[in-house]
Amino acid sequence: MSRRSRIATAILVASLGGAIAGPVGAQDETLVRVGITLPLSGSGLASSGPIRDAVELLLGTTQIPGVRLEPVVLDHAVNGVHDPARGAADMEALVADPAVLAVVGPFNSSVAERQIPISNAAGLLQCSPANTDPSLTQGDAGRALRAAAPDRINYVRVQATDDLQGPAMARYATGTLGLRDVAVVDDGEGYGSGIADTFAAELAALGGTVTGRWTAPVGSADLETIASEVAATGPDAVYFGGVTATGAPALRLALVAAGLGEKPFLVAEGVADGSADTPDSYLALTGPDAAGTWTSQSAMHDYPGRADLDALLRDAGLGGVAAYSGSAAACAEVVIAAIAEAAARGSLDRETVRAAATAGNGVVLSVLGPIRFDAVGDTLLRVVSFYRPDLAIDADPATPGVGDWIFIEQVDLSEEG
Repeated sequence: MSRRSRIATAILVASLGGAIAGPVGAQDETLVRVGITLPLSGSGLASSGPIRDAVELLLGTTQIPGVRLEPVVLDHAVNGVHDPARGAADMEALVADPAVLAVVGPFNSSVAERQIPISNAAGLLQCSPANTDPSLTQGDAGRALRAAAPDRINYVRVQATDDLQGPAMARYATGTLGLRDVAVVDDGEGYGSGIADTFAAELAALGGTVTGRWTAPVGSADLETIASEVAATGPDAVYFGGVTATGAPALRLALVAAGLGEKPFLVAEGVADGSADTPDSYLALTGPDAAGTWTSQSAMHDYPGRADLDALLRDAGLGGVAAYSGSAAACAEVVIAAIAEAAARGSLDRETVRAAATAGNGVVLSVLGPIRFDAVGDTLLRVVSFYRPDLAIDADPATPGVGDWIFIEQVDLSEEG
C-alpha cells in the first residue's frame, strides 16, 4: 500500500468500514468546499503555511465516493499579523457559501473567539489545529461563544489546552531546568494572558516565585522599559505568554539588551515555527540571541503517522513535516471522515457533517493516532512537546541563517483535565 493510501485509509476506515471506492464521474459528484482560515502573510506564515499545505494535500489526495472536495483558502493577516476582525469576516464569507460544509482553522485563539459564534450559529463544523485557550470551549465562557446553540458542538480542536500546557512548562522549568524565580510577561491577548496565568499558578504551587508580571501588547513601544523592570527583579528566567507574531522575538531582543541574554527565555506555543532560514520565523528574527530559548507546544512531535506524512509532503514538494503539520493533517482527517460518513448515509449537509464529527462515540484514526472529542469538543489525546533551538544547525546551507529547533521530549497528559 502506498503512503498516500495508508493515510487515506486512516481517514476513511472509521466511517466507511475500510471500503475505499475508486473515482467516480464528475457528473455524479457533489461539490463540497472546505474552508481554510489562517494568517498567511507576515510572521504568521511560518506556522500557518505548513498547515494550509497539509490540509490542501489531503483534500486533494483523498477520494470519497460521490464527493468532490475543494479547498477555500482565506488569509486573515493584516499588516503581517493575525487580525480577529478579518478572521470574523473570513467566517462570514465561508458561512455565506452553502457548499462549505466544514472549516479548518484558525491558528490563533483570539481569532477563534470571533469566529466560533458565527460558525456555531450556522452549525458549521470547525476544526482548529492550533487553538489552545480553554475558554473557547469550556465553562461559561465557552457556552457564551456558543450562544446561538450552546449544546450544539460545532467547534473541535486537536491540541491540548493551556490549562495543561502552561502547568506542563512550569513543571519542566522547575523539574528539568532547575528554575525557581521566573518573571512572567504576556501579550495581552486571551491566549497569551491565559497560558501565562496557568504557568504562574503552577510555578507557585511547585514552590517557585513569580518575580513580577507584565503585559506587552502587540507592537508595544515599551519593551525596553519592561525589559529593564524585569531585569531589576533578578529572575532565573523569563516566561512569555505569546507567539512570534505577538512579540516574542522583540521581547527576547529587549531582554538581551537589558542584560538577560544568559537567562532562559521560556515561550508558549507558536515560536517553533521554522528554522533561521524561514522568513519572519522566531529564529530568523532573533538570530544568535535565540540561544537559551525553550518552548512548549500542545501537540505531538512523535506520532504514528509522522513518517508517512513527512514522505507524502516531500513527494509533493512541500518540504516535509513542520511543527503543526500533524495537527493540520489530523483536522483534515476529522473533517474528511465526517464528510465521508454523511455522504455514506445519503444525507450530506452541514448538520450531518457536524454531527458525524462530534458524536460522542466517534473515533477518527488520524496520523496522530485515534482521536475522540469530549463533551465540549476538546481532544482526549493530550500531549505537550518541548523544543529548544540549536544554533549550530543550518537547515538550508544554500540560504543565509543558522539555527533550527530540536525536539527534547513530550509528555502525555491524556489522563489529566
